[in-house]
Amino acid sequence: MKNIAFLILGIILFTNSTFAQLKAVKYSDGAQVLNGFKIQPMKKNLQKPGVLILPAWKGIDNHSKNTAQNLAKLGYYAFIADIYGEGNYPKDNAEAGQKAGFYKTNYKEYQKRIALALEQLIKSGANKDNIVVIGFCFGGTGALEAARGNLNIKGAVSFHGGLGKEASRTTQPLTPKILACHGADDPFVPKEEISAFQQEMRDSKADWQMVYYANAVHSFTDPESGNDNSKGAAYNEKAAKRSFEHLKVFLNEVLKK
Repeated sequence: MKNIAFLILGIILFTNSTFAQLKAVKYSDGAQVLNGFKIQPMKKNLQKPGVLILPAWKGIDNHSKNTAQNLAKLGYYAFIADIYGEGNYPKDNAEAGQKAGFYKTNYKEYQKRIALALEQLIKSGANKDNIVVIGFCFGGTGALEAARGNLNIKGAVSFHGGLGKEASRTTQPLTPKILACHGADDPFVPKEEISAFQQEMRDSKADWQMVYYANAVHSFTDPESGNDNSKGAAYNEKAAKRSFEHLKVFLNEVLKK
């Protein structure tokens, strides 16, 4: 009997680990090869809710992968987008700033790469009408761009992301619900940008919320950001946990499960 019990336990553990594994996915934007990751939910759901994850400015990292695995445990299909593409991954912060800056300026190219990643999330099993886009830092900007670009999503969540858009761009009505999780002491997002974002949300008649986290600066969700707030970017465990709880509440409200 003991051997049978161990066998059953082994089967359960093997099954769970199978569902929790990230799998590399090659896709493309024309001739440009893109390398994303998909993951299946550990508990299946007829509504097949999906979450697209947009990484920070250096591209797919441990933080985005861990987030995908945590979302799979909660029952979500997840896909991590590759925005830059093979051969274009930044080697350092200077390159990351340059490449991220290109997509922030050429926002339609950013929206296109996000749309291509959405297609991969749907191919992996997610319901095309039951998806939220989330992003960190540069990816947080991308989540907002997904909403501004009228992509078929139910919501967009920005974690310590850039909030602004060029004043020359028209403000359109926003259908997706918006959540902005923001470090109260983030030195990289000026007050003017925050005010402009909030006015944009009002003008676009969006269903939006913005949560500030005390003593948190930029990159507060990423454990690999160090812990020195004076550098402007640092991990804050309390803010990271609180913001993930806020994400869970948002997903439960916005997505069918």
